[in-house]
Amino acid sequence: MASNAWPLVSAEEMRALDRHTIVDLDVRGEVLMESAGRAVVERVLARLEDSGRANAPVSIVCGRGNNGGDGFVVARHLAVLGHPVEVSVLGDPAGLADDAAVNFARLTALGVESIAHPRDGSEPSLVVDALFGTGLARALEGEAADHVAWINERFEAGVPVIAVDLPSGLDSDDGQIHGVAVRASETVTIGLPKIGLCLEPGRGHAGEIFVARIGIHDEAPGVAPKAEAWSRETATRELPERAASGHKGSFGHVLVVAGSRGKTGAAHLSSLGAARVGAGLVTVACPAGINEILEVKTTEAMTAPVPDTEDQSFAAASASHLLALAEGRDVVALGPGIGTHEETVSLVHELAKRVERPLVIDADGLNAFAEHADALAILKARSAATILTPHPGEAARLLDSDARSLNRDRVASARALAERGGSIVVLKGAGTVIAEPAGRVAINPTGGPALAAGGTGDVLTGVIAGLLAQRLAPFEAATLGVYLHGLAADELALRRGNSGLLAHEIADELPALCASLRAQPTSSPLPDTSERSRALLLRFPNPR
Repeated sequence: MASNAWPLVSAEEMRALDRHTIVDLDVRGEVLMESAGRAVVERVLARLEDSGRANAPVSIVCGRGNNGGDGFVVARHLAVLGHPVEVSVLGDPAGLADDAAVNFARLTALGVESIAHPRDGSEPSLVVDALFGTGLARALEGEAADHVAWINERFEAGVPVIAVDLPSGLDSDDGQIHGVAVRASETVTIGLPKIGLCLEPGRGHAGEIFVARIGIHDEAPGVAPKAEAWSRETATRELPERAASGHKGSFGHVLVVAGSRGKTGAAHLSSLGAARVGAGLVTVACPAGINEILEVKTTEAMTAPVPDTEDQSFAAASASHLLALAEGRDVVALGPGIGTHEETVSLVHELAKRVERPLVIDADGLNAFAEHADALAILKARSAATILTPHPGEAARLLDSDARSLNRDRVASARALAERGGSIVVLKGAGTVIAEPAGRVAINPTGGPALAAGGTGDVLTGVIAGLLAQRLAPFEAATLGVYLHGLAADELALRRGNSGLLAHEIADELPALCASLRAQPTSSPLPDTSERSRALLLRFPNPR
């Protein structure tokens, strides 16, 4: 795991860490519940202060498990502080779990009564969702679904909603919705961030996410989380060094094999991504028929025209030329805008077999393998590093699946493709997943609708290749590339809005972004600590 990255845990891993802390380290569950509730109270008070509605009651909607117990702690502390509270409990309180039962009794002894369902006509100042946590594994229906609907009605009316651990109804492992799910303004997740909070639709339901570090140990025998999320500090630590004595030869040479008639932009944008992220030299190998266009369009990169077909695509005869070009470069980016001509498809297979340099394959480079029986075997047999950058449709074709099925569990899908193809996989989309064959996964917290523009994927291909050329390890190059690419779009969107941004503008943002990251201190032992966040250490997925 990268330095200062957040571990992302599954429900099973979180339960194991919780159990290890309670059983092996002898920290009482009651103590952890008290700490979790107090962390949520901090966020409730901050929201109330911002909302100007502190006189109305806080509605706390509780389940019968530990999540509900956290809610009882929240209610007790708010009541002691003089804030009016309304507590509702799903089902019979007699069935409460152990620590939850203890805290319900304390709340009752304080004189706070509970009701079976939040009042339909009530107008709370804030709602706390403490219905279900990581243990949920079934679709919500009946009374549980009614509680969720009541919370969502308040959210739609502008009432802040704070979810405890994760919004009720979400699967903590894949972010999918179990029937219905709470929409929250923010989520205070307990211990460590959950994988499902980083993936859509979970990410969209969670709002702003804070991590409450309540004393649950991050390590336990037999538990080794393989998923992570990078912070700004992680990205800063992984940025390639820029030695004062460096020259263009010091920072690597990228060969971009891209373009065809009508798609010169893809070749240009990939070369721009590599150059803007700091590669010292970039050469664009292109079909000879489009070379004159690229000579004008791509002035900071060299061009190398190679034999082409009648429709100005890469011809099979260009293989020897491209292999010779690759031999003198550090990294090869293959695929943007190359088209699907029969000779081009054959050429891609040949290059994948014979190029002995790290290879980043995107777009039509991936499509060339979609119907090839031995596609993944060809990739797995490569001795040099291979990075695949598919969108869900491309990945689904490689896995003989469909995009909808693939997106139901993006982490498992990315891991499957990485293992079968012996490659690092960058599965693009909201919450891009980067996976390596051994199972390590990163889920990217940056980027958003500003990236929904043609050519942004071509820029990303170049960015990853440019980082590889600067001697980053393949997984780190892929993850950092995705992080920087998304953050550049986020920074632009903050200034100019998230629609209408052009791919080249995102590439052009990279030098200033990298400079700002290098200027920030990296001395903290924990991700994104600040006086503002104190015990709540991470604002996630917000890139700031």
